[in-house]
Amino acid sequence: MVEVIVRDNNVDQALRALKKKMQREGLFREMKMRRHYEKPAEARVRKAAEAKRRARKLARKQSERND
Repeated sequence: MVEVIVRDNNVDQALRALKKKMQREGLFREMKMRRHYEKPAEARVRKAAEAKRRARKLARKQSERND
């Protein structure tokens, strides 16, 4: 559950904090994904692509660290 405290009636600041927390927890992405049904085969392909992307990113970071 995402919760934000409004201080001094500063709603704009609280809204920015709420958006940042939602972004960090991945709620925007999840809402976008749930707009349409995703077939199980499409989900497998997407998850495999995400895993490859993460692995490449990790390998790139490790190679930069070793250099």
